[in-house]
Amino acid sequence: MIQFKEVTKAFKDNVVLDKISLDFHDGELTVLIGPSGCGKTTTLKMINRLLPATSGEILIDGRDVNTIDKVRLRRQMGYVIQQGGLFPHMTVRQNIEIIEKLEGKDEYEIKKKTEKLMNMVDMEPAKFLDRYPNELSGGQQQRVGVVRAMANDPKYILFDEPFSALDPLTRSSLQDQLVELHHKLGTTMIFVTHDMDEAIKIADRICIMKGGHILQYDTPEEILRSPANDFVADFVGMKRIWNSPEYIKVEDFMIREPVTCPGDLSARRCVTRLTSHHVDTLLVTGEENKLLGIINRRVLYANHEADKPAEEIMIPVKYTAHPDDSIVDVLKLIEEADVSNVPVVDQLGRLVGLLTSSNLISTLSRQYLSEPEQEVEVND
Repeated sequence: MIQFKEVTKAFKDNVVLDKISLDFHDGELTVLIGPSGCGKTTTLKMINRLLPATSGEILIDGRDVNTIDKVRLRRQMGYVIQQGGLFPHMTVRQNIEIIEKLEGKDEYEIKKKTEKLMNMVDMEPAKFLDRYPNELSGGQQQRVGVVRAMANDPKYILFDEPFSALDPLTRSSLQDQLVELHHKLGTTMIFVTHDMDEAIKIADRICIMKGGHILQYDTPEEILRSPANDFVADFVGMKRIWNSPEYIKVEDFMIREPVTCPGDLSARRCVTRLTSHHVDTLLVTGEENKLLGIINRRVLYANHEADKPAEEIMIPVKYTAHPDDSIVDVLKLIEEADVSNVPVVDQLGRLVGLLTSSNLISTLSRQYLSEPEQEVEVND
């Protein structure tokens, strides 16, 4: 784990970082992001001692970074910059293998690992290893830079806006490959960017910075759903979560107090309850609010016994959702199963809400109105 404890960095009278504290968790891809001058690149460069801290502690696996030899530290920590930072007078193979050879590792093992990593970034070894950097495209150079950073089996890899100079298609492809490599290798990665879309796409955790301070450090989902303050909300973009629907949960849409009835309520009184609440569905609940079944107008019209209890005329619940389910999955269910509502239950089967097709449509449409209308919660 990499830990910052009350770290300050100042250049003469200019305080770039002001007593920041954060932990970079092992195995995660953490993104540092914020406006220009916020301190994100400075934070990155202090990890491998390209810049010294003015005060505070930076610990790597519990050891003060200042007690670690700079050369040894950097050889064991991958570093990727724009255009890969390749040596122009060396071939691709020489660029990738330089640190491993300095470490005196086995030549056969070095060669085997180089070819494996090249294949992982979709670059055919026989085609590219003997080329020079100026014979590669920008995207290819960046892939080689990533391979070189991974070649010596580092526990940590630092990325300093590596994709910012690339065209959108190449950039998107490299982002996908980086996420795939991270999942395969489990290496701890710290990535600096100024692009919020990129951060959301690749990060396990995002650190939003401004003026040398950390404003919010959390998962992309939580930052999108619950920005810490107005600046974060504006920086992220109020509607950006709609570009990442996998982070939208059922609990964001569900009616939290749906109309219910007990199992012993008579059919006559069920009709009264439907009418008085202007809904066409009742959720039948038992002890501890456990969901038992559903009563709708069709069921009541088919019943000819006014005093028959709800539990004897209700129909079974075919589909339920949980509050933390992805709304995308539930929308697919509603469309494929042709249902108009989905009860929401907790892990113990207790009713906690209701999703209705009309409520979903109403809420979704309001995200694109400049002046949201007052929400009316109804069971459809």
